[in-house]
Amino acid sequence: MDRRTFIAGSMAAGSLAVAGHAAAATRDWSGLSPVRYPDPDVLVLDPRFGKYKLGNAAIERVHTGNRWAEGPAWNGAGQFLVWSDVAENVQRRWLADDGRVTTFRNPSGYSNGNTFDFEGRQITFEHGGRRVLRFEHSGAVTVLADSFNGKPFNAPNDGVVTPDGALWFTDPGYGSMVDYEGYARPLELKEAVYRLDLATGNLRVATDALLKPNGLCFSPDYRTLYVVDTGGDVPKPIYAFDVGSDGRLSRQRVFATMAYNGMAGGSDGVRADVDGNIWAAAGWAGEGFDGVHVFASDGTRIGAIMLPEICSNLTFGGPRRNRLFMTASQSVYALYVETRGAHVC
Repeated sequence: MDRRTFIAGSMAAGSLAVAGHAAAATRDWSGLSPVRYPDPDVLVLDPRFGKYKLGNAAIERVHTGNRWAEGPAWNGAGQFLVWSDVAENVQRRWLADDGRVTTFRNPSGYSNGNTFDFEGRQITFEHGGRRVLRFEHSGAVTVLADSFNGKPFNAPNDGVVTPDGALWFTDPGYGSMVDYEGYARPLELKEAVYRLDLATGNLRVATDALLKPNGLCFSPDYRTLYVVDTGGDVPKPIYAFDVGSDGRLSRQRVFATMAYNGMAGGSDGVRADVDGNIWAAAGWAGEGFDGVHVFASDGTRIGAIMLPEICSNLTFGGPRRNRLFMTASQSVYALYVETRGAHVC
């Protein structure tokens, strides 16, 4: 039996497991005790997920010691991961060459989400200053947006750039609700998803139909927008919208609900892979739920990655964009998968 056959056989033996896997909460995450392959905390819930689970790859904790880790983004040129430790008011950086973690920005303005544009410039969504920033190659800081119709944003949260020169971002207001993640103050705008034309500066509300629009991502062809709503009761839904050629949204519908195996929680950050699957951070329901849930493009939950902490956000990174990085409460985790992120960040 060759290695490829062994891995495929291991996948078949571990497929369609919902219960009986090793409990992520009791696993040794120090890295001192090896994990027996295939990783029992990467669950194949539908045969379609089988090809994405590598039989000889395990979930790794690459860093711990945050207060609330959020907003991971991968810098391809520098080969590093940057994320926000929101409550600590810093950004941190994990370097791929030797696994070092350094302080990247201090203070960070209680930043939450981060992304990189098509020129490799970091864009940050800042709770403290209620603004969206771009860090230029020269080191200068450009304020892309800080208000709408004369009123300050609540607390920009997450965002993504698109090839047509637009920046889409959410403003649910969490950084203005408690001092722990920013500064407590009244919300002055209806929570919304915004679209900013970076060339003209034109800013408009893409939709304000959701209670607390949070994480967002596009399908590989940018024709569908997925937005997590973290407002209201559990299970909290992920919505999908059609995106017109003019950037207008239509046909709002529920893409998936965060109810699983008798538990109800919510998502936060989301990312698409090249096949159109949606990888959703999951949490607030406890052991056996917290981690990452993976949905096919038809909304079926096909896989899950169990973590011992609430997962806030995720991104694909590495030279091939086939390494999933997950910010989860106090830690950052990584897992190689047999697919690639659909977009640069």
